[in-house]
Parts: sequence; structure tokens; C-alpha cells
Amino acid sequence: MAGDQPETSPDARPDEDAAASTPPAADRFGGMDPAMLELLVCPLTKTRLHYDHATNELVSEAAGLAFPVRGGVPILLPSEARGLCDDIAPDRS
Repeated sequence: MAGDQPETSPDARPDEDAAASTPPAADRFGGMDPAMLELLVCPLTKTRLHYDHATNELVSEAAGLAFPVRGGVPILLPSEARGLCDDIAPDRS
């Protein structure tokens, strides 16, 4: 039966390399707790928000707004939000 189990030393940590290459969950969500993201909804439409890592914002497709995340704290004030249509440059043909 000894051949059934791979031999490893007690000091071996197989998940150590994987953990080193994967950023902590909070880093992937702008410092926010991923569990908190599951609870947050758009303050205007009450629809789910998704986190945009590139802009560090919570996006509400339904409202067409992107709410900033500052220091791991989502700022869900419509006055602080950026309109998603701001990303589209006007056609100047």
C-alpha cells in the first residue's frame, strides 16, 4: 500500500507555489471583500454590480454608471459615479 500514496516530506507545501502566483481575493476586487460584492446592488436600479478591475469601479449596466472604489470602499453615490457613455468618444466625421 505504500506505493499508493506519493512520498512527500513534512516540510513540503504543494499549494505554496499556487498561492504565491494568485493574488489575494481582496486584491482582485480593489481591496473589497468578495463576499461584500455579492451583497451590493446599484442604488438606483437595485440590480447587481460587477467589478471592473481595469478601472477599479463597480459597474451598473442597468443604470449606465460606474461607481468608484477608493481604498477598498465602494462609493455608491450617484453624484460620484461616472457615466458609461463617457467611454464612447463622439463621432467627429
